[in-house]
Amino acid sequence: MSADDLPDPTGLPGLPHPRETTRLIGQEAAEAEFLAARAGGRLHSGWLITGPMGVGKATLAYRIAAHLLSGRGGAESLDLPEGDPDLRLIRNGSHPRLFVLKRGPNDKGDRLSAQIRVDEVRKLKSFFHLSSTDGGHRVVIVDAADEMNPSAANAVLKELEEPPADTTLLLISHQPSGLLPTIRSRCRVLRLRPLEPAPLAEALAQSGVASDAPEALAVLAAGSVGGAARIAQLDGRALYAELVGLLSGLPRMDRPRAIALAESCGGKAAETRFPLLLDLIDLLLTRAARAGLAGEPDLQGASGEARLLVALAPDARAARRIAELQQELSARARHGRAVNLDPSALLLDMLLRIEATAAETAAA
Repeated sequence: MSADDLPDPTGLPGLPHPRETTRLIGQEAAEAEFLAARAGGRLHSGWLITGPMGVGKATLAYRIAAHLLSGRGGAESLDLPEGDPDLRLIRNGSHPRLFVLKRGPNDKGDRLSAQIRVDEVRKLKSFFHLSSTDGGHRVVIVDAADEMNPSAANAVLKELEEPPADTTLLLISHQPSGLLPTIRSRCRVLRLRPLEPAPLAEALAQSGVASDAPEALAVLAAGSVGGAARIAQLDGRALYAELVGLLSGLPRMDRPRAIALAESCGGKAAETRFPLLLDLIDLLLTRAARAGLAGEPDLQGASGEARLLVALAPDARAARRIAELQQELSARARHGRAVNLDPSALLLDMLLRIEATAAETAAA
C-alpha cells in the first residue's frame, strides 16, 4: 500500500472534507475576530484555532487560507467567489502555496502513524523553498497540532519563532492545554464554540445529513457537527433512548435487557456501535453529575432523560459520586479497548457498575 492509498486523517467520515465546505455556520465571532485583526494590521504569523472536535475548526482554517492566498486583504468576509482560482486549487488539494501538516504513514507504510512525526515537519523546508518562487503569501495548516510528537512539536515551534516571510501558520487544536506552552504563547487564539441546535441543523443540512431532531442531536453530540453526523448515521439517538430506558429502572436494572444491549455491540457491531455506546454512557454520566449540581437540563437527548439524570444524582453528594464513576468507567473503557477485551463483557460490566452505584446512592 502506498501513502496515496491511506485515508486522509484530516476528514470526518460521512462529511465533506473541510476544504470543500462552502460555508462555516455558527462561528461568525471567530471569523470576525480574524478579519478585524487583519484589517487592523495585526496579522499574526501563528494562529491557534481551538474548540471541540467537529465544530468547524478545519473549515475555518481553510477559509482563512483561501482568504490569504487569494490576496483579498481588507475584505469584510472570508467568502470568495465560487470561480476564484485559489479557492478551486484549495478544494482540489493542489494549491502550491498551501501545506497541510498531518499524520503520515507508519514505518511499514501500511497504515497511518498514530502521531505527526518530525519527518512530516521536515517536508516544510522543501515547501518553503519551492513556494518561494511564486511570490505570494504562503499558509501552513497543522491538523491537528494535538497529534504532534515531541520532536515534531519542537520543529514546528522553531517555525513559529522564526517564520519565513509572508507565511501564516494555522494550528488546529482540540485540546490546546496539551500543547507546549511556548507554542501557545507564539500564537493568537481563535476559539470556536459548540453549536446550538438551530445552526447545528443548518450545518448538517449543508453536509447532506438529514436531521429531524436537532435539539436531541445537539445534546448527544455536544454541539459538534462531526459528532452529530456520526450519531445520525449510526442511529445513535435510538441507542441512547435504549440506554436511558434501561437505566430508568434503577436502582434495579432489567438484567436480560442489559445483556441484550451489551450483546448488540459485539461481533460485527464492535467497530462502530461499541465505541458509540461507550461515548453515550460517558455522556449520560457527565450530564447526570452536572444535573446534580445545576438541576434538570433544559434539553434532553431522549425522552425521560431529564428524570433519569436527576434520579441518578439528586444532590451534590451524589453528583460527586457519579463524577467519580464517570472517570472510573472512562478509564476502564480505555483499558478494555487497549487490551481488546470482549466488547459485550466490558459493556455489561460497566452497566452493572452503574447499577451498583445507583443502589449505593439510594441506600445512603
